[in-house]
Amino acid sequence: MMGHAGMAATAVRYLRSVGAPTSATAPDPADRAAVPPRPALRAVREDERAPLDPADFRNVLGHFASGVTIITAPAPAPGTAGADGAAAHGPAGFACQSFASLSLDPPLVTFMVARTSTTWPRIARAGVFCVNILGAGQGALCRAFAVSGADKFAGVAHTPAPVTGSPRLAGVPAWIDCAVQAVHTGGDHLIVVGRVAALGTDTEAAQAGPLLFHRGTFGRFST
Repeated sequence: MMGHAGMAATAVRYLRSVGAPTSATAPDPADRAAVPPRPALRAVREDERAPLDPADFRNVLGHFASGVTIITAPAPAPGTAGADGAAAHGPAGFACQSFASLSLDPPLVTFMVARTSTTWPRIARAGVFCVNILGAGQGALCRAFAVSGADKFAGVAHTPAPVTGSPRLAGVPAWIDCAVQAVHTGGDHLIVVGRVAALGTDTEAAQAGPLLFHRGTFGRFST
């Protein structure tokens, strides 16, 4: 099995590529004949008309209610420099609505992140992450992690997740500790697949129910 460092290297090489998907394990050449070719993916040029109005797209898809998570990764080793040569300090994290379970055997989860994200390269270099599933009273915490450039962890209690050391935020109903398994292109987003190494719940925190996101606002589940 590829270690965390190898998976981080895979993710970083992907970011430096020109859009070719990258995974932690290469497909068996014998299986390629049975797989149909992928359709060409490209951005709409400035002289073209977009097939859909972006505002309509957001409005319609906003009717799909989802849970909310915060994806975190541990601080880099001392002296580690980012892609721009600058030293990176502290853990990384961002609010993520696009998260889902993917596979039971092996245990896989997935999240989507914008290709313009400044947090994702730090997670890619770490090669690991923790999914913190937010509860009904954690809307303010979510907003804090949705702000770019701020010290998102200021005043936020957290402990290392047991396998990867990624920040496990205090008071979340559930958490999932993962290693990066694969990264795929998805238009203006990346599809990140994580292999679950550990997970758990906080029974008391879970009693408040989940934090839900619907049509641009937070809500809670009620019966």
